[in-house]
Amino acid sequence: MAAAGVAPVRARFLASKEQFHAYLRAGGQPGSKEEEEEEEVEEEGEEKKEASGCESEPPAKRVKPEELSEDGESQEDAGAEDKEPVERRRARGQNKSRPCMKPTCYEQRRLCPSVTQGCAEKCYFGPRCRFLHDIGEYMATKPADLGRSCVLFETFGKCAYGVTCRFAQAHLGDGYQNIVNADLTKQWEGKSLVRNNLSKDLQHQLRKRKFSFKKADEYLRGLAKPHSDGGKGGKATGCSAEKQEVSNCATPQESLGDSPECPVLPVQGEDPKTDTSQSPSPTGRQEASSIKTVGPLTDEDTIKLRSCEKKKLEIQGKLYLAPLTTCGNLPFRRICKRFGADVTCGEMAVCTNLLQGQSSEWALLKRHHTEDIFGVQLEGAFPDTMTKCAELLNQTIEVDFVDINVGCPIDLVYKKGGGCALMTRSNKFEQIVRGMNSVLDVPLTVKIRTGVQEKINVAHKIIPKIREWGASMVTLHGRSREQRYTRGADWDYIAECAKIASPMPLFGNGDILSYEDANRAMQMGVSGVMIARGALIKPWLFTEMKEQRHWDISSSERFDILKDFTNYGLEHWGSDTQGVEKTRKFLLEWLSFLCRYIPVGLLEHLPQKINERPPYYMGRDYLETLMASQNVDDWIKISEMLLGPVPTSFTFLPKHKANSYR
Repeated sequence: MAAAGVAPVRARFLASKEQFHAYLRAGGQPGSKEEEEEEEVEEEGEEKKEASGCESEPPAKRVKPEELSEDGESQEDAGAEDKEPVERRRARGQNKSRPCMKPTCYEQRRLCPSVTQGCAEKCYFGPRCRFLHDIGEYMATKPADLGRSCVLFETFGKCAYGVTCRFAQAHLGDGYQNIVNADLTKQWEGKSLVRNNLSKDLQHQLRKRKFSFKKADEYLRGLAKPHSDGGKGGKATGCSAEKQEVSNCATPQESLGDSPECPVLPVQGEDPKTDTSQSPSPTGRQEASSIKTVGPLTDEDTIKLRSCEKKKLEIQGKLYLAPLTTCGNLPFRRICKRFGADVTCGEMAVCTNLLQGQSSEWALLKRHHTEDIFGVQLEGAFPDTMTKCAELLNQTIEVDFVDINVGCPIDLVYKKGGGCALMTRSNKFEQIVRGMNSVLDVPLTVKIRTGVQEKINVAHKIIPKIREWGASMVTLHGRSREQRYTRGADWDYIAECAKIASPMPLFGNGDILSYEDANRAMQMGVSGVMIARGALIKPWLFTEMKEQRHWDISSSERFDILKDFTNYGLEHWGSDTQGVEKTRKFLLEWLSFLCRYIPVGLLEHLPQKINERPPYYMGRDYLETLMASQNVDDWIKISEMLLGPVPTSFTFLPKHKANSYR
């Protein structure tokens, strides 16, 4: 019988830590006869203990207290945590000092993009250019190719990376000329595979603050005006004792978001005197605008879309892939779409970075053409930036909904008043929801947790207000901020909130790793389920849910999924050295979750629970055992099977330190 918190793997597959790593070091070759005899003696001893009524604990992975993550999947008892040194406790699970090398560091001498694109004479920097312009000189130092076939050339008929491609031998002719397959390129002409790109013109407008936020400015002016009730700005009308109860749940530290220590920089076109961080909340009535217009007055200027005229978000009962920071990238979402995910959402994007035109932040909004129902998630703490960002996205990208992140637990976001902190800042929360809803033509959704403190649930008080403020849907993660991912999600509380939210749809989120978990969740009365960590651990979960079965997927099938991910990654990030290393980085981040999966055929009973840690076990073949390893070096070995050898200076540690060891 498995110990508490350890997944129940069949006894014949269990192994000790030493046996596990010896097997992997030997490349899957069986051990010596002496080792086999020792194993048999150990198994006989365990059987005798079981016969005598003594339960033996399987050899679970032992993690040092300072290496515990905040997802709670490898926990020690509270006594061990008390003995932990203060300086280590502070950084526990956050892994703030992890080595992080940018993919550009792996290539010292790079070829100028103008040469790759065949227009070297038009190099923008001219004689000041730092990159190489001599192809022969570049090829002399270029690392060896990683393979004989280029996924970009085979798919689209042309590789845009030319000689810099790490698979260039597939499409280079005499004199390093890039070969083009005309028939294939014609098939893709005029087709937009990835949408929501940031154009140079839009980036210039944002950086020079020349983008017009007409609707947002009008809404923010309404907030800044004093109301006839004689009250001072900063208190919302209709702000009842219910709101005060919610705000009282915050500790003094939790109210930092409203303090002068977290100012909001005024955005262009906004009067610094009417700082919305201290502005009053919206009222039900619309204030008359004093804008001087130029040209004829149209219906668009005076008539706003009513809520009933907005596009409906009809996703009840559909499978919703959660917005996943770092791992929820476009190639991963393509994998999940292939396995049956109905609704996808981009990674959390910070609204201030989007307003500044940061390319890295706009990359999080990209949408693949296969994503038929797609949304983006925004994070922010103040109504001015969030409302302006919503209007910006409404005018420039194609999405089916916009989601507000009110569930992010990390300190970086929380201490600035964003994420979970908005649950304790009811006034600002209302202003943000009302403001974004007023400028969007697509539905607005909100993702929240049960509350901030572990034993004080406030979601049931906030949900009716969110419905009143105009949100189309709420997603509730059944844990508080303090819990992070420890203990189980509170589905009884989610069921209670689903009744309160009606008729507004409410999706539940937390601890779903099998179709049985999903069925139990749907019986709670929710409109649907959002899948987060479950999709990272086994992306074929969507297929299991739709077909109502446990899929005993083989190691070769799982390896094919990783192959597809690397191909999608090379398509998305590029097939040059920088693109290859970026693909490797995101593959390794994903492998830190994939290693938690235990094959169905190895379990004593089904299904596997998400918070049960896997013991050391031998898979049914070498590859299955390798995929079960939580050692970073073994993850790197898998990446080398797909993307070739790593650079000499390569280092990697996942975001969650407890997910790996050396």
